[in-house]
Formats: sequence, structure tokens, C-alpha cells
Amino acid sequence: MIREPPPFFHRGPSPLARLTFFLLFAIGLMIADHRFHALATVRLSLSTLAQPVQEVASWPGQIASRFRDYFTSQEKLLAENRELKAKILEQSALSQEARLLRAEHEYLLGLAPGKSRYAEGGTIAEVVSAARNPFTRKIWVDKGLQHGIKAGMPVIDGTGVIGQVTSSSTFTSEVTLVTEKDQSVPVMILRNGQRAIAVGSGKEGAIDVPFVPLAADVQAGDVLVTSGIDGTYPPGLVVAQVTSVEKNAALPFTKIAAKPLAGVENHRFVLILPPAPTVARPEPRPEEAKKPARERGAAKARR
Repeated sequence: MIREPPPFFHRGPSPLARLTFFLLFAIGLMIADHRFHALATVRLSLSTLAQPVQEVASWPGQIASRFRDYFTSQEKLLAENRELKAKILEQSALSQEARLLRAEHEYLLGLAPGKSRYAEGGTIAEVVSAARNPFTRKIWVDKGLQHGIKAGMPVIDGTGVIGQVTSSSTFTSEVTLVTEKDQSVPVMILRNGQRAIAVGSGKEGAIDVPFVPLAADVQAGDVLVTSGIDGTYPPGLVVAQVTSVEKNAALPFTKIAAKPLAGVENHRFVLILPPAPTVARPEPRPEEAKKPARERGAAKARR
């Protein structure tokens, strides 16, 4: 390789002269641009050429900003989602409570005076517990001896008979439902007045009607109401509806099954009716009491 020796003398203008020249040249350009806008086209061209470079240079900042906004938005959305879920659960609970209150309000209106002809002397009670034994059909209400509740008083809802009070304490009472096994209610068929006895089967939603002759006019769909002959239930209360009628010539009685129409297992409030008034029966006269039964019957027939 051929190497030339460094020049012995430096040629060209001095640095101070160069600085002075460029300062004067820059001042002249500024004056020309300010007075005559001579560099507007040059400046526009340079800005156009520099635009891609500026965009490329701004990419890292934009990417970092987008990542930051993305994670911030995710956290914000998750927080809003949690808040909305909590509000939905709260509103759902309030909505269910409102539906329950509306249903209970309508139910209590059905028990109010003017809606039910038996509501004037009745006592509204709330069901506080039910029997733990699945084979026992009983409930307990929050009214007792302090409220004038006694054993034997009938219990109904807005539709019909639920059962009757079987025992009372100071503040609560036990109610035996009409579906309890061997719990009987004197009834009659609303369609034709045929009398019978409705007996609880011990199963939920099932009542039997035994000892009905084969010749009795009973049909599926017949409504059974209280006959009032026992002195416990007022007459005309809806008890059940016949679901099936089986007549077998080999058996002495018709096999009848029915379902209670009242909300035996449903409602939260019930209406306890006062005891039915005792009907005074006329006693026979002293002279008639001494006569044999046949003579008294003949005397009544002649009357």
C-alpha cells in the first residue's frame, strides 16, 4: 500500500472564517425567508421527506401506549364486570322479593273481608314450620291460645279447606292437614248434593272418599265441598276435586280418589275460622218423652 505523507502546509480558509461565513449565510436565509418566504417550498419538501422518518420514530412510543391502554382497559372492564354482576344479583334478589310480596299481597286480599264470606271472624296466621316426618301432614302457625285459637277450629286459605287445629299452645298452634292419614271431613258433591266423607290418604296431594255406594252418581271432575253436618267446618267450603272413579261389581263400594284444591303445601299465610255456632235442637216435651218411640213417630206423622 502506498501511503502519502501528510501535507506540510494546511490550505483553505480558517475555522473562524468558515464560522463567520456560515453565520452570515444563515442570517441571510432567515431574512430572505421572513421577508420573501423564499424557503417555503424547501421547507414543505423537507417536511414531506421527513414524515415517514417521524412515523417510524414514533412507533415504539405508540406501541407502548397501546399496550398500556390495553391492560388498563382490561382491568377497567373486569372491575365494571364485577360491579355489574353484583348489581344484577342485588336486583335479582329485590325482584324476587317484590314478586313474593306481590303474590302474598294478592293472597291476603283474597282472605280480607269483602273477598271471602268467612273472613269476618277469622284470624290470619303465618306458617312457621312443617313436620319433619315426611309421612306426617302437619304444620305449625304463629297464633295460639293468646290469640283465641283452640283445637277443632277449621283452617282455610283463599281457595278452600287446609285442615283444622288439633292442638294449641300459648303462642303457636298445630294444624293437621286434610291429607293426613285418617283425617276426615264431611263433604258433599257440589253437582248433586251427594254426601260422603273425605279421608286423608297420608300422601301429598291425595284424598280418598271411601264408603260410597256403587249406585251413587259420582264423576271425575266433581267438586267436593263441606257439608257442615259435623259442626266443625262451615258448609260450602271447597275441599277437593274427584280425580278418578272406579266401580267394581265385586266390591261393595266405589273407589274414589280426589286431590285437595286448597294450597295445602303451598301458602305462607292461612285463615283460622272460629268454631261453627252450635245449633240448638228442640227437646221433646215431657209427656212425649214418656211415650214409646213408635208413638212419638206416629204423632209426628199425623202432624
